[in-house]
This record gives sequence, C-alpha cells and structure tokens, in this order.
Amino acid sequence: MHIHFHQLSQDNMRYDLSQHRWLIIQGNEMKDAQPALMLSELEDILVAVDLRGHQFIPGLWERATHLCILDSKENFEEIRSNSSISKLLQGDEINIIENLW
Repeated sequence: MHIHFHQLSQDNMRYDLSQHRWLIIQGNEMKDAQPALMLSELEDILVAVDLRGHQFIPGLWERATHLCILDSKENFEEIRSNSSISKLLQGDEINIIENLW
C-alpha cells in the first residue's frame, strides 16, 4: 500500500503515513517533503523518489530513500557509488509502483 506526497494531509501527515508502507515523492515535491521524510523514518515507512525530469542533488533525503528513479541525463554509476539509496533505477519507461517491494 502506498501514498503519494501530494495526498498527505498537512494536519495529519504522521497518521496518513502510518497507514501505508510506501511514500512516493516526485522530484518537484522534494523541496517541501522534508517533514514527511523525517516522519517516514519514525514510522518505518519506505520512501520512493521519482527524479525523472529533475536533477539529482545529494543530501540528507538520500538517507530516508529506499528507491529512486533517476533521469536518463544523470550519471548513474557515479550516483550509485556515492549514494546510500537502497535501489537506484534509471529510465523513462519505469513504473515506480511496479518496483515497490
């Protein structure tokens, strides 16, 4: 069961997260997703980030991320060797939902 970041209630974010196994965040939502990322760690919620169309910018968000889909313009091998993300994928045709575990 998963929930998208834009579906989270700002007033009940922790409750919304606790009802799901996965939180899915789009690249354009990353700037606003820090509270959800912190709560996901507290609630043991897995996080998937879809960065297609956005640049990979290293940061603390990687620590909470289990699955990340990179834009095809990114240097996959460099990011993979320097990142703590559990599963990195790259490609335009990847369905993020099909890669959740």
